[in-house]
Amino acid sequence: MPADRPHRQHLTSSESLVTTYEETRAGFVALALEKNRRATPFVEEARSLKAAASIATTPASLVDIAGIQAALLTASGVSDKAAGHMEQQDKEEAIQGLIEQFLEPAGPNFVEELVFRFLLTRGDTLGGSMRNIGGAMAQRKLTRAIIASLSIAGISYQWLSSTNNTWIQGTRDDPDIELDAKGLSWSSNGQNRTVRYNLTVPFLRNNVDLCLFNCTSRELSVSYGNPILYIALGELKGGIDPAGADEHWKTARTSLSRIREAFAERRLSPQLFFVGAAIENSMAEEIWNQLEDGSLSNAANLTDANQVVSLCRWLCNL
Repeated sequence: MPADRPHRQHLTSSESLVTTYEETRAGFVALALEKNRRATPFVEEARSLKAAASIATTPASLVDIAGIQAALLTASGVSDKAAGHMEQQDKEEAIQGLIEQFLEPAGPNFVEELVFRFLLTRGDTLGGSMRNIGGAMAQRKLTRAIIASLSIAGISYQWLSSTNNTWIQGTRDDPDIELDAKGLSWSSNGQNRTVRYNLTVPFLRNNVDLCLFNCTSRELSVSYGNPILYIALGELKGGIDPAGADEHWKTARTSLSRIREAFAERRLSPQLFFVGAAIENSMAEEIWNQLEDGSLSNAANLTDANQVVSLCRWLCNL
């Protein structure tokens, strides 16, 4: 297989890229499970709030219970982000409005009303985070596939924690690295490689879903602005809903074109690739044509494990 046609390792035609009905259905199930996983902390908070608030004899006495002031503010409809911009007096007024307008009219059921309104605000928070879950799940899947490719090749790696922004040496006994990793770094055959997710490229002034650099993790902080160190750039679209597939591809196509032009102005041509979960017939044909004419270096359907593995092995060997 020619080195300049890596997509032929796992694709035979545009039809290979199309997401099947079974894969779409499985994707919706995975999203539902992830939503339930993310909702668990909110449910536990609601249970804790109910237990603490149950000692109150009246709605007004809720403000005297230690340790539930933040929850009362949430039940008032104030998000955590909004609370950070409010003065103490504003917070107290919001809670007082909750008590007078909603809890007191509820009569003896005021604790249940409090919990319902707490969950209502938390549900909005969850909904906001779920809008980006497709991209997060795509990133996790690629991270795990890259780690697997490195591991079977006996190559050690580091991963960048999004929690504390530090590079950590990877081990074989950590099954949840992909939940926290926002970057990977390794060395092989005297070459240093670092992957960084969701990076705003300075000379593009736009976010790129995945960038592969010719540098070590220590050098990464000064490598962002050097175009010559970019080996590959890719767009990841993890949304599974077929109704949004074309729009996701249009966004990715525009981004990839912008990347291509910016590097061409500098007489550079890094590898460009696309990975998507929802790929319909028309966009599959367009992606295939770009692969065949060299506009795209590689592509894969995120729902096909073999395609993802093949693409990640290609990345690891660049």
